[in-house]
Amino acid sequence: MSAESGIRTFRDAGGLWEDYAVEDVATPEAWKRDPALVQRFYNEIRKQVMEAQPNAAHLALSKLEAKYEVVVITQNIDDLHERAGTNNIIHLHGEIRKARSSRYEDLVYDIDGWEITSGSLCEKGFPLRPFIVWFGEQVPMMTPSIIQVQSADIFIIIGTSLEVYPAASLLDFVRPEIPKYFIDPGAENKNYIKNLTVIKEKAGSAVPALVDKLLS
Repeated sequence: MSAESGIRTFRDAGGLWEDYAVEDVATPEAWKRDPALVQRFYNEIRKQVMEAQPNAAHLALSKLEAKYEVVVITQNIDDLHERAGTNNIIHLHGEIRKARSSRYEDLVYDIDGWEITSGSLCEKGFPLRPFIVWFGEQVPMMTPSIIQVQSADIFIIIGTSLEVYPAASLLDFVRPEIPKYFIDPGAENKNYIKNLTVIKEKAGSAVPALVDKLLS
């Protein structure tokens, strides 16, 4: 979804995992072992996000709110949906523009700028870490997401491999009878999914076209 805004993906060719091993920057163990490396990694992503702008797909989804109640459930950690004007967003994997206490999960702060320094502390004196769900951690927003998916009248999947769990399991909670759209250049038809339309295009062109169709 955000690749066309210039933000590097994690898994695709040229993605961030080609430069870093997952276990070095995206696990609780990595944080304990080398917090400076972890902070540097996410600081650079945060800087990139702040320099990026919403693309046509982000802007198109916000237009849907003129006719529909729209809930965006995203695996992305950027804030481009917010900046595009979408109002109801669930971040499954966290938010790069925020930090949280390394000890108290409920202490979450907006970041002023792009950098969390080694001396950044929460109000109780513990180091701040990125507000990101790392591998091996629970995904607290899964339950609210499942509730939303179960009541959806239209379900749109954009720019994902459907291979990352538990996020990919959300499709299991969608009612069989509702229309579903799967937008991704590498999308493959899932014959076991009823009422699925596969659109093998980039989000920047396919999402605005689909939004125009739904609005008309």
